[in-house]
Amino acid sequence: MERFNLRELIDLEVRKQYHIETTNRCAALGNLSDDQYINKFWENTEENIKTSATESLFLHELKQHKPWFEEECLGFLDQRKQAKLQWVQNPSKSNVDNLNNVRCEASRHFRNKKKAYLKDKFKELETNNKIKNSRDLYRDINDFKGYQPRTNTVKDEKG
Repeated sequence: MERFNLRELIDLEVRKQYHIETTNRCAALGNLSDDQYINKFWENTEENIKTSATESLFLHELKQHKPWFEEECLGFLDQRKQAKLQWVQNPSKSNVDNLNNVRCEASRHFRNKKKAYLKDKFKELETNNKIKNSRDLYRDINDFKGYQPRTNTVKDEKG
């Protein structure tokens, strides 16, 4: 399902461009008044709105699950895989030590990257709170918490 980046409408130029595109496309349709053409008219209107939105607003990008995980982290991950393959092929003492060292380095790097990301994210939350930007504040808070539905189950006969 495609979602449009509606935050772009905050910018006045983008909003004007979107408005001009939709009005031009709707004006090109003409006036259809017969009952049998209503569905066709609606389909054309929907298609025109979607095409003008894709041209001016662009699609909403999906969120990464681990935004702190970058190319450098992939390098550490590959090193760890290679060390494990060496250990599996030749389980000597030196390969075990190498595997443990590479695992330690990779874990330390991942931990530091995640810590730096969280530190920046908390600073962003603080600034959103200070400037009273509640929508972004609560959206980011919910990203941390995640969705946890309540379970209203009966534990025993007494409640």
